[in-house]
Amino acid sequence: MLRPPRRLPRPLRRAASAAPGPGRRLLLSTPIFYANGPPHIGHLYSALLADALHRHRGLRGAGPGRLSTGTDEHGLKIQQAAAAAGTSPPELCQRVSGLFRQALTQAAVSFTDFIRTSEPHHQRAVRHFWGALQDGGALYKGCYEGWYCTPEECFLPESQLAERRDAQGRPCKVSLDTGHQVHWTKEENYMFRLSAFRDPLRDWLRDNPGAIAPDPFYQRVLRWLEEDLPDLSISRERSRLQWGIPVPSDPTQTIYVWVDALVNYLSVVGYPETHGEWWPAAHHIVGKDILKFHAVYWPALLMAAGLPPPERIFVHSHWTVRGQKMSKSLGNVIDPAACIGQYTLDGFRYFLLRQGVPERDCDYYDEKVVKLVNSELADALGGLLNRSTALSINPSNTYPCFSESCFPKVLDYREAKGLGRVSAEDYELVASVASLPLQVASYFEGFQIYKALECIALCVRQTNGFFQRHKPWKLDRRDPAEQLWLDTIIHVTLECLRVYGMLLQPVIPHTADRLLSRLAVEPEERGLSNLTFLPRYDGKPCPFEGRELGPDTGVLFHRLEKPRQRQHQTETKKL
Repeated sequence: MLRPPRRLPRPLRRAASAAPGPGRRLLLSTPIFYANGPPHIGHLYSALLADALHRHRGLRGAGPGRLSTGTDEHGLKIQQAAAAAGTSPPELCQRVSGLFRQALTQAAVSFTDFIRTSEPHHQRAVRHFWGALQDGGALYKGCYEGWYCTPEECFLPESQLAERRDAQGRPCKVSLDTGHQVHWTKEENYMFRLSAFRDPLRDWLRDNPGAIAPDPFYQRVLRWLEEDLPDLSISRERSRLQWGIPVPSDPTQTIYVWVDALVNYLSVVGYPETHGEWWPAAHHIVGKDILKFHAVYWPALLMAAGLPPPERIFVHSHWTVRGQKMSKSLGNVIDPAACIGQYTLDGFRYFLLRQGVPERDCDYYDEKVVKLVNSELADALGGLLNRSTALSINPSNTYPCFSESCFPKVLDYREAKGLGRVSAEDYELVASVASLPLQVASYFEGFQIYKALECIALCVRQTNGFFQRHKPWKLDRRDPAEQLWLDTIIHVTLECLRVYGMLLQPVIPHTADRLLSRLAVEPEERGLSNLTFLPRYDGKPCPFEGRELGPDTGVLFHRLEKPRQRQHQTETKKL
């Protein structure tokens, strides 16, 4: 196998958009989803993580942002799936891409760009990127042989294989990670000199310890880079794979589907002409199964093309169903549309983002969804709003006044023993909610949305405790002193609810909108950049005090019924 003389990776061209600070541009991206079958909750989870980050950033006024998603439409799997379905690859991709767009829209994913790799502008970008790799001496042609896994669209080393038996009982080799069967393949391909980028990749990661999060995945990539990094086959013989982008100037070869797919992050921002306005200010949200493609191959390819790696790669784990991996053969693949229909849009969004922990696999079952959503949205949050705005408690239907004499300020809540009717727990509540916006922002920044929601849920429980502890329904409003204390209890409760509604907007946008509208918080008052809590406690004016509440639209979030036995819709449905 002939190799060109080794060349050092070229210096990276930094773009102005990479400069940190407020007002800068940022691209958030999901993976582009493979168009060989309909969407499931794993796809939706990736998209919701990206959507919540995108919405949160917009509410903070952090600068121009884009959220890109789309479908990956080339490769052998799609060529085979189309043949099995008796249709052509373009027709299959058109249909499945439409299913993904529909599912993401139904889930209120606020994408700004939906890219399809079959689109001409993307194919032009891929051809240009290939040229940049070739011009930099990163490619050479040679014979390659190894175990190829069609479902994963990649060659696998022996260390990632296991011996199994196929459906006919014959011995075969399968991927250790996925169980997919592999086949020995020998062909002439273009090779990418990945081995030359081992040290540059290690330097990049050591200089940027936040480049891959959470940390266990960062450490995993560092361990990979301690091992040999063999050169990578990045084309397939066109006689085997017709459904893909031909290699420029060599019609006998098709560009490897993963190179084609990864370039979507550049083509979506105008590569090769205008990408500098956005790149490398990009945060990729990816599943752990495609970590190596995004954290090793993609940065190396970018370096070879003279471009810097993306700023950050956020990695999440997978969803199982009652402890089992989702699989067509088990019939347990969860259809997002069915879940949204059963649990409501915001209910299902809340469940996935509240229960999903990026560092470990999470388990799905119907009873868990119902229990969580009923407890935290219907009962705790919805019940609190209903009780604190009831006409029997607040007959004036206003945001009542706060009395500083009823709730005097203390310098340190940890030393407060309670003053008058105010208890130490009340001061602890005020301190918890006051610190909540910064806490939530920190967790969003660190890709720990579930922890942000955990903190909000804890504060909601504390507020319910505050309301229950002081029993405003027992106070006599004919007594002026009692009236002041009653109004103060309601004011504090509504202020807490306002903060929760604001912070929950990225996760449950429709429910948060109803909550804030009930509190008469105008659309222009819902940004997070200047969110303050209980200003009257600090002797400052409150713009909501005395304001008439918005219309009562009924129960904020209806309790879900206990799950009935239902058959999960699977990917085996006819496409």
